[in-house]
Amino acid sequence: MAAPKTWKRLVFSGYTPAFSWVFTRITDRFFRTHERRRGSAVLLLAPLLAEADSAPLASSKPPGFTGVEGLHSRFHWMADHVPAFRVPGGRICVLHSPDEFYQAMKARIKTAKSRVVMASLYLGTGPLEQDLVDCMEEALERSQEDHAPDLKVSFLLDYTRGSRGKHNSRTMLLPLLQRFPEQMRVSLYHTPDLRGLLRLLVPERFNETIGVQHIKAYLFDNSLIISGANLSDSYFTNRQDRYVLLEDCEEVADFFAELVGAVGDVSLQLQPDNSVHMMEGMVHPYKGNRADFSASAQRRIMEVVNTARVRQSMLEAECTEVPDSDVTVPDDTWIFPLVQMKPLGIHLDEQVTKRLLTEAGGDSVVYLTSGYFNLTRTYMQLVLGAAADYRILMASPEVNGFFGAKGVAGAIPEAYVHLARQFYNKVCQLGQQSRVHLHEYHRPDWTFHAKGLWYYVGGRDRPCLTLIGSPNFGYRSVHRDLEAQIAIVTENEELQMQLQQEQEVLYQSSTQVFSRPEVMDISLSVTDEKWDYMCDL
Repeated sequence: MAAPKTWKRLVFSGYTPAFSWVFTRITDRFFRTHERRRGSAVLLLAPLLAEADSAPLASSKPPGFTGVEGLHSRFHWMADHVPAFRVPGGRICVLHSPDEFYQAMKARIKTAKSRVVMASLYLGTGPLEQDLVDCMEEALERSQEDHAPDLKVSFLLDYTRGSRGKHNSRTMLLPLLQRFPEQMRVSLYHTPDLRGLLRLLVPERFNETIGVQHIKAYLFDNSLIISGANLSDSYFTNRQDRYVLLEDCEEVADFFAELVGAVGDVSLQLQPDNSVHMMEGMVHPYKGNRADFSASAQRRIMEVVNTARVRQSMLEAECTEVPDSDVTVPDDTWIFPLVQMKPLGIHLDEQVTKRLLTEAGGDSVVYLTSGYFNLTRTYMQLVLGAAADYRILMASPEVNGFFGAKGVAGAIPEAYVHLARQFYNKVCQLGQQSRVHLHEYHRPDWTFHAKGLWYYVGGRDRPCLTLIGSPNFGYRSVHRDLEAQIAIVTENEELQMQLQQEQEVLYQSSTQVFSRPEVMDISLSVTDEKWDYMCDL
C-alpha cells in the first residue's frame, strides 16, 4: 500500500501564496497565543500538536475480580470524577447498521411524549433528513391535540457546520421553529477560539477546523442512543459507525438531557427569522471576553456533571446500606458519561482514557478503532508502553470519507496512511510488533467512521468494558472540539455477547497491515513533526 509522493505536494497546492502566507501567520499566532503550541501550515488538515505529557490519574491495579461488584471495584475510580449510573444490562442494545440507527430514531420520535433531544455536528439537507424532520412535525402536531402539549424538541448543533451553504441545518429546522416556537429549541454552539480577525478571514468549511460541537446523543423520553454518527444521509445508509441504545434508563437520559441543555445555554439560539442571539446574561462566544465565556460555560456544564456525580454517589450509598430485595431485574451494568471540552477547561474523558490505557495489563486485549487514525502523542506513548495486546482498526484509504475529494481534501486519506506507517515504525523499533497490530477496514461503496474501544480482561473471551461516542482519540477530540462518550462496564453476558459480536463483525471486514517497518520517503522539506501537526479532522 504505497503512499504516492504527490499527496504531499497536493497538500500545499490548495492556496495562493499570498493567502497561504497570511492564513498561516494568523493561525500560527493564534494557536501560539491560546494553546502555547506551534500552528499548522495548513488549517484544513488541522493540527496534531505535541502536547505535554500530563500524568494520568493515579493508578492502583486491583487483584482479580469476579461478578459485577468485582468489575466495579476494578473501575470504581471513574466514579470519583464522573457520575456512575447502575442499570440493567438487558436494557442496552447494540445497533449494527446505519439503517437500524435511522429506523430506531424515527420510531422513537413518533412515540415520544415528553422530550426529543438531538445533539449532533449537523443535520443534513437530503430527503432522509427531511423525513426525520417530518416525523418530529407529526409528533409535535399530535402533542398539540392536548390543551397543554408536553412534548419539547431540542437540537444542539455546531454553528459553523450547521450554517454552511444557503440550504443548511438551520433552514431545515426553521419551519418547525416558526410553527412550534414554544416547543422547539435550536442551539448552535460557536467555539470561542474563532473570533476577531481570524473569524473574518477564515472561509466557510475551513472555519470548522478551529473547533466544533461534536457530541452525538439522541434522546427520546427516557431512551437514549449514543453514537459517533451525525444526522446525515450517508450515516443512515452506507457510512459505518457505532451505536448503542439505552432503553428506559431515566437517570442516564436525564443526565444527557441536562448536559445538552447546559451546552445549549451557552450557545447561540436560532430564531424563527433565522437570526441568532445569546440567552440573556450569557457571555457571547466570539464578541465577549474569551476567558469569561470559557469560565461561565465551564461552570454551567460542570454543575450538571458534579450534581449528577454527587447524587449518584449518594444513591449508591443508600442502596448499599439498604439492599432492595424486591428487585427482579439485576443492575449488572455501569454507565460512566465521559465529557471532553478542552476549550472550556473540561478534560474528564482524556483523564479516564489515559488511565484505561495505562492500566491495560498483560492479561488484557484492547480493540481500538478510529475512523481517522491520528492518536495523540500521549495516547501513542501509552499504547507503546503498555503490556496489553492492541488491535487497532482504522479506515483504509478507499473507505475514508475524504477519498476522491478534490484539492487539498483529496490528500487526507494518504496522510493518514503516512501517520499509521510512522506509528508502526515506532512499534517495530521497540520490538512490539507481536503485541500491537494495525488493521484496515475495507468495504466496497462504504465509508468508515466507527470509533471507541472494547476491553477484554483476565483472559476472558468477551469484553467487559467499551467506550462509545464521539471522540476519535486524536488532537481535535482532546483539544479542540466538544466531545462525549460513555464507558459501559458490564457483567451481563447477553450484553457482552452483543459487544463481542459488534467488535468481531467490524474486524472481519479488515486486513492486517504493515507487517514490517518501512522507510518513509519524504519528498518535501517538511519534518515528520510538521506532518504530525497536520492531520486530525
